[in-house]
Amino acid sequence: MLKEFKAFAMRGNVLDLAVAVIIGGAFGKIVGSLVNDIIMPLVGLAMGGVNFSGQAFTIGAAVIKWGAFIQTVIDFIIIAFVIFMIVKAANATKKAPPPADPTTKECPHCFSVISIKATRCPHCTSELKEKSRQVKK
Repeated sequence: MLKEFKAFAMRGNVLDLAVAVIIGGAFGKIVGSLVNDIIMPLVGLAMGGVNFSGQAFTIGAAVIKWGAFIQTVIDFIIIAFVIFMIVKAANATKKAPPPADPTTKECPHCFSVISIKATRCPHCTSELKEKSRQVKK
């Protein structure tokens, strides 16, 4: 059982996931600081000096902390945007596979689609010359 656990823990996917979780936690702290220490004070200043972190109201015994909720939503938007940009950049680096060689061509006489290897059109029975082996794009 210990051997199986070691094999599981040493697989690439598990190690990659562990690294991603650790980096994600650190990134979350950076984004939290960005929102709490830079963005929200500017938003509060624009709204007349309001400090969102302490904004709340009470209904009976319940305290509704809407300021903390607003900060959490901004955290999420920033994180989602950064992840979107990272995925977009990663996808841009992937090369598209080269197009496959064509397997068909167009008959120059009847314009039917035929095999690229054909020397006579099966539809109109015209003989095809070598220069008519142009590929349809």
